[in-house]
Amino acid sequence: MAQQARAVRTKRMILQAAAEVFDEFGYEGASTTEIIARGGFTRGALYFHFPSKEALAEAVMAAQSEALVPPVRKVRLQAVIDLTLLFAERLRTDVVLRAAVRLGVDQASRKNPNRAPYQEPINLVEDLLAEARDRGELLPGVNVEEVAGILVGAFTGIQIMSQVYERRQALPGRISMLWKYLLPSLAVPELLPYLSADPVRGKGGASDPAPHEDLVGSAYGSLPTRA
Repeated sequence: MAQQARAVRTKRMILQAAAEVFDEFGYEGASTTEIIARGGFTRGALYFHFPSKEALAEAVMAAQSEALVPPVRKVRLQAVIDLTLLFAERLRTDVVLRAAVRLGVDQASRKNPNRAPYQEPINLVEDLLAEARDRGELLPGVNVEEVAGILVGAFTGIQIMSQVYERRQALPGRISMLWKYLLPSLAVPELLPYLSADPVRGKGGASDPAPHEDLVGSAYGSLPTRA
């Protein structure tokens, strides 16, 4: 058991060191030598757990899937908003998630790239928006597939810009600004006063209840639910 626990700790240490190097240098600029030096483990330990830099990159990229857990919200459009704010906040503090996002951007540098690094978040957002549409939260004519692609693309571009200029420290605020201009073209007017894109919501955690949900009953109950 002690040996197994040490193996788990070593693997976690390797992933942390690899994430730091990938986040700093990207896939092409990262080297296993730098990762080993950063983490202070042996080359044998690295290759015992990960046979190649590509395998390391895949393991780091799995962190993005773990972070894509939508918070539980009665209003599905609020769940989409909070998902983006929570993700933005984690990018400020979680180097493994930051590295996963950068590796997604660096797909062209890899020998065997995942050819659809953004498909999972697009599918998740599209599903949430489809639920919002069916509950009458969206304006007529909103195409959830198009909106999901635009939202994920806009988020990606904003986080890259924030990384370059601000080390992502202002990212939650920039995502909040994105929603300020998107929401009037998505949400039915009755719901708009109850939606919040305050950046502080990103600090609340996935189980944090939306503050408007004790107020939304009358407006929400009047929304035209679709079969």
